Amino acid sequence: MTALYIFLAIVALYLVFFCTFAIANVSHIMGRDPAARNPIEIFVLYSGIHAVAHHRIAHFFYKIKLYFIARLISQMSRFFTGIEIHPGARIGKGLFIDHGMGIVIGETTIIGDNCTLYQNVTLGGTGKDKGKRHPTIGNNVMIGSGAKVLGPFTVGDNSKIAANAVVLSEVPENSTCVGVPARVVRVNNKRVASDLDQIHIPDPVSQELCKMYVKIEELNKKIEKLEAKKNETL
Repeated sequence: MTALYIFLAIVALYLVFFCTFAIANVSHIMGRDPAARNPIEIFVLYSGIHAVAHHRIAHFFYKIKLYFIARLISQMSRFFTGIEIHPGARIGKGLFIDHGMGIVIGETTIIGDNCTLYQNVTLGGTGKDKGKRHPTIGNNVMIGSGAKVLGPFTVGDNSKIAANAVVLSEVPENSTCVGVPARVVRVNNKRVASDLDQIHIPDPVSQELCKMYVKIEELNKKIEKLEAKKNETL
């Protein structure tokens, strides 16, 4: 019986912290989601709110090196919300995860305040190196659905990453990134000069194929000349 009371006390304490963290984020969502009707709907039905609240608790256990408990909470949250946040990730206040299904946030990721993530975003790492291997996201950053930000670099404050972009290098503040691999098309609301254009870089494979084609044409012409001379001799 005592074990049951202890279990119920732990569950109650967990729910208290969960509700506290979730309620703290409701006001941030109300002002940024046009589909939000009222705070109760957000608190009860928004999976992004639940995922972040669970993460706050998991991150506490991670910091005190109770890694198994932290990861258990993380995986349970993933099961119920479809959002995977490693308990080691550091998340600022006011994170808005809209829809959220398929989002993955890696262990050494740092997310600033008042950021917005849409579904299928990946904040991941590259390689198997230890240490910082995931991105640092600044304040007020918006990352569109399906975007991938991969590597231990910084995405500056107030930047926007377009849907399905693949970001592999540093992004300055107040920038807009699009494409695969992503390129900066605007900085401080001004178009980037054409000398930074990464769209029209020639494809090296295509260039080599063209060289081979030209060489083959030259060889064919030489063969034809030799065959013509041979026929004349005969």
